[in-house]
Amino acid sequence: MPRTPVNLPKHELIGLSVEVEEHSDESLEGIEGTVVDETKNMLVIDGKKVQKDEGVFVFKLNDSKVRINGKIIAKRPEDRVKMRLPDKYEPL
Repeated sequence: MPRTPVNLPKHELIGLSVEVEEHSDESLEGIEGTVVDETKNMLVIDGKKVQKDEGVFVFKLNDSKVRINGKIIAKRPEDRVKMRLPDKYEPL
């Protein structure tokens, strides 16, 4: 299944360009870079650890951008494949 803005939360995020749009820790807002690692609760963006469930992220996917609330992706990558996307999820 190819990565699209609609199904991005179900895919691997490592290697994608991302920006932290909002975060409970204001010092992390505006961080841009590439996702180099991912755990259940964290994204590692160019060496900086960012907690998923406390932020809103904008991923760049081909020619489009996708805004994702971190609470949607705060799961292990292998568990996200099976998840059902929430009704209120809507890409940019």
